Amino acid sequence: MKNKLLKIVVAASLVIIASAIATTRIEAKSPKQSEHDRIVKFWTNARIARAIPRDFVRNPKTRSFKPIQWKNSSMGVASATTWTGGGEVSKSTGKVFFQMGKNYYVCSASVVTENAPNRSMVLTAGHCAYDEVNKDFADNWLFIPSYYEKPVGLNPDASFCASTSLGCWTASALVVSKEYATAGAFNDIAVVHDYAFAAMTPGGKSGNDDLAQKTGSHPVSFSNRDPDSDTWIFGYPAASRYKGNKLMYCNGLLGFDSRMNWATYSLPCSLTAGSSGGPWFSPFTSTGTNTGTGTQFSVNSYTYGGSKAMHGPQFGPETEGMYEVAKTASANTQYTTGS
Repeated sequence: MKNKLLKIVVAASLVIIASAIATTRIEAKSPKQSEHDRIVKFWTNARIARAIPRDFVRNPKTRSFKPIQWKNSSMGVASATTWTGGGEVSKSTGKVFFQMGKNYYVCSASVVTENAPNRSMVLTAGHCAYDEVNKDFADNWLFIPSYYEKPVGLNPDASFCASTSLGCWTASALVVSKEYATAGAFNDIAVVHDYAFAAMTPGGKSGNDDLAQKTGSHPVSFSNRDPDSDTWIFGYPAASRYKGNKLMYCNGLLGFDSRMNWATYSLPCSLTAGSSGGPWFSPFTSTGTNTGTGTQFSVNSYTYGGSKAMHGPQFGPETEGMYEVAKTASANTQYTTGS
């Protein structure tokens, strides 16, 4: 009888122990990682250091574009200047990091006013969001506003975002023109559609911050600008004498690219590779209480070898349609005008 009772007690004890182990395992299981957290973790200091600018230069003789050999790129003597004016533009302009295939890239971008609940929006170049050759959207798309330095000597396996001033935000949807996506290459067709919107999830240092509330934002104009409009363009150039760690700008009178049949804008400027996707403003306030505010009407798109100008697409009905779609998009989208 005693042996029987002993067996029952032992069996019951084993059940309790097994249940405790199972409970411990369940409690120890980490919560499911969000897509935002996964992308933030993906961009380690080592990967950030490997990212190269994705910019294009046009050959007027062959009418073809090719990626800039960015380490040696130079655009002549029309110099860019470090922006020291502060204000909204210094926080709302930033750098985009993304992956295409096995390569890591960097571009510039800006926060634009979206007037949509629970959502912020970033505007950049189409080639900073979509691989026009392999016909696929960029992966691991990350925006770092108010980017001002490139830390050195940090743990290469640690997240880069921890070292930033405002933190990082990720995109829940990228929206590009179908005309751009189906152009087959970065060519004369793609370049006039070279813009993209990114719908941004909450992020920042807390992981729940609204991007536009942290940085401010700029309204977007979908109307063409007149020749000789006073224009300001910004970006993070990383080639030639620039290191990609300072917000730079050019200011001048707006022109048009005659070699593209006046379909794109032109402005004297020496912003180099890394500046793609940076904002163009007119009007823009450079001094006073509202310094750093303006209306965005284009983005940095391409240059010519040895030239002294930056070029950008003209916004219009297609751009406006993409902007409206991006307000509610829940997945990457190729926009067709009228859809």
